[in-house]
Amino acid sequence: MQNKEESIRKILDYLNNPSEDGGFWLPNIQRSFVWKEEQICRLFDSILREYPMGTLLIWKTNSDIKRRKFIDNWDASLKLSSFYVPEDTNKKCLVLDGQQRLQSLFIGLMGSFAGKELYFDILSGNPTTPDEMKYRFSFEEKDDAKFPLVKFKDLIDRNTTKHGTRKKINKKTDLTFSEEDSVRIDSNLDLILRVFTKDLVVTYQELDSIDNPLLYNESDIVEIFIRSNSGGTKLEKSDLLFSLLSSSWDDAEKRMEILLEQLNRPGFKFDRDFILKTCLVLLNQGAQYEVSKFRKQGVRESIENNWSELSDSIKAVVDYVRTKTAIQNDKALSSYLALIPFIYVRHHFRSKWEAAKDKHQFLITTLLAGSFGGSSDSVIDALTKRFREIQGFDSAAGYDVIRQKNRSVEIHRDTFFQMGYGSKYIYLIFNLWYKGSNYTPIYHGNSLEVDHIFPKSLLKGIKVKNPATNRMVMKYHDAEIDQLANCMLLTQAENGPNGKWDQSPLDWFEKQKDEYLNLHLIPKDKELWKVERFEDFIEERKKLIAKKFAVLITDAPKKKVTR
Repeated sequence: MQNKEESIRKILDYLNNPSEDGGFWLPNIQRSFVWKEEQICRLFDSILREYPMGTLLIWKTNSDIKRRKFIDNWDASLKLSSFYVPEDTNKKCLVLDGQQRLQSLFIGLMGSFAGKELYFDILSGNPTTPDEMKYRFSFEEKDDAKFPLVKFKDLIDRNTTKHGTRKKINKKTDLTFSEEDSVRIDSNLDLILRVFTKDLVVTYQELDSIDNPLLYNESDIVEIFIRSNSGGTKLEKSDLLFSLLSSSWDDAEKRMEILLEQLNRPGFKFDRDFILKTCLVLLNQGAQYEVSKFRKQGVRESIENNWSELSDSIKAVVDYVRTKTAIQNDKALSSYLALIPFIYVRHHFRSKWEAAKDKHQFLITTLLAGSFGGSSDSVIDALTKRFREIQGFDSAAGYDVIRQKNRSVEIHRDTFFQMGYGSKYIYLIFNLWYKGSNYTPIYHGNSLEVDHIFPKSLLKGIKVKNPATNRMVMKYHDAEIDQLANCMLLTQAENGPNGKWDQSPLDWFEKQKDEYLNLHLIPKDKELWKVERFEDFIEERKKLIAKKFAVLITDAPKKKVTR
């Protein structure tokens, strides 16, 4: 293993360039680029502050390993499979550790981030604390970038000189700079040219399998990749597991992309983590993530060989949920993990799954009861074990398992009414509420919105005297204002400036017909629509809501009184 050093400008020449020692590429075991704009800007600030960049890890090989290009014009919607290059036995260097840093440099110095280019505040550089930005960078649209922001890639261009850059700045700004500003500009230009084009600031370790073909084989490289990336927070565990899977399955990335695209098309947000965990459960390996499971003989091969059946089971359950329940998309699905036991039954006992009753009720109840909240691996394992024993789905058996895990399957009245504005459950409640009417919430384009019946601004303005301090304080706080009984679902038009907006319920409901009031479960007594009757309105509306959801909610058990 050799240690090498290069300047940043030189290292950029290696990216995607087979003429430079085979070029630097990304192996298929690498995850996608995940850094945000701020992280990229902080990297550039660190470089100008001459902080260490950290050591990169490179594998030089001539194996026909699947690899992809670095992306200059980055956008989150891009598919990694579009950047793979044909396998060959030519010399190449694969980046095992350092993708985020190199990709950030490539974006900032050669490309763009979501259509915006990297700009530098040429007058920045004042002393600051270590955790603050000393040199200000930002990604900007061309038309929005005004002096002192200058496009950073122009400052390290090979044809650029400090004198030439100063002339361009003077010409573009037509400003007369103070002596202090002139000194700062010259100082920054000197620093940039030195640090980015001359100094050997990029250090990388090279694992050479060309000169030493017996030293590092592909299995060694996967292990090195996992060990080098698992020590910190650089990779999620799902990334490490996927690296093991994709190291032996060339089409893993493409197949995963296709499946996720199909699942998420209706508006869900399934991710690779969910797919991998589900595969482990379907193969009776348990829900807990462990790298050793993917190293176990036969597991990776089973996923690859049975991918069609595994993915069909996942898609079938998602289709069932989307078309047969009140869960239309991500906003209404408070726990994706709740689907895994369903997928297990569909995969192993298909006919029993299709004939099973109470699936819908079981899913809704366990979601609203929070049965899969927190660490739920043991719940998933216990459910799948029970369903495997009875060879099918049974809601009563499922409820018993969840109770044995000290999880609730009851939705108590008081808890239910706390699921109001901002709650992760409110869209599911409203999907159940408005199902079958012309208000059926699809939520595409955010067409339906949760709104306060008594506007927040109105209730926040009501003051009462605190008897302890004699000071005027707010009568109603967020918990009372945001409660479910003060929420309703409106279209964007209804909730906009020409609609309800901040109108009081008295003003808004006066204009509505009975069918509108019935749909939204609004008490008909107009006296209750007055702001001074807010608390009475809430109590009456709770009765109407409780009646509608009687099959789901229960009264909280009364506490025993000890004498």
